[in-house]
Amino acid sequence: MKLSHWLIYTSAILTGCGASNSPSPVKATGEETSAKMKVLATGATVIQSRPPIEAISTYLDGFHFYSGEQKGQMEAHHYVTVLNDDVMQAVIYDGNTRDAKLMGVEYIISERLFKTLPAEEKPYWHSHRYEVMSGSLVAPGLPEAAENPLMSKIVNTYGKTWHTWHTDRDKTLPLGAPALMMGFTADGQLNPQLLADRDRRFDIDSNQIRESRQTLQAHPVAEGADAWQKGTAVQLKRIEVKNGVQHP
Repeated sequence: MKLSHWLIYTSAILTGCGASNSPSPVKATGEETSAKMKVLATGATVIQSRPPIEAISTYLDGFHFYSGEQKGQMEAHHYVTVLNDDVMQAVIYDGNTRDAKLMGVEYIISERLFKTLPAEEKPYWHSHRYEVMSGSLVAPGLPEAAENPLMSKIVNTYGKTWHTWHTDRDKTLPLGAPALMMGFTADGQLNPQLLADRDRRFDIDSNQIRESRQTLQAHPVAEGADAWQKGTAVQLKRIEVKNGVQHP
């Protein structure tokens, strides 16, 4: 079955499941929402259509770390849209409640497309093989009979992730530069307390999920992905440009 068909199927199952148990860790700076703004927002909800939002079909929960800084780890709540059988996109939040903060975005492509990327592009991308096979990436609320086929499609994909609001660092506003994020590739990298806390909230057992996925057809990670493991950790660097001239 095509990936797009699976995500439509899971969307129907996931409605109302596995949500509202992970509040945002920070409170955004600012005054409380006024009654006028609430009325305007409610009116807009009724009148306006939101096709890009309505196209989101699947909720995935996993973990990221800052490229070049493996100790900088956080849980990431992905809300995924399928563009076609080779490309997906996800908006990423720091929780799954109404006050969740938009942390960033992730673009997800198939192994086939990843292998066509130029060499200089590949270090921006991370594999999903370990995340799926370890049970650290889950689709909350989805029964195993539906989740495993979904994960069989994701296990051989690659993600390019940018976080713009670093709420794990108690930022109450989206300060600083966007950060490139990576995914875990082996046991012993992810903080076990993060995993245990996630499992407790969703009432799941990652070890059991790992066992249930051992029959998935996971390909070897393609050359060029997870470049941080070979010493190439990409991050943005601020530079000063005055009158068109770069200054150190």
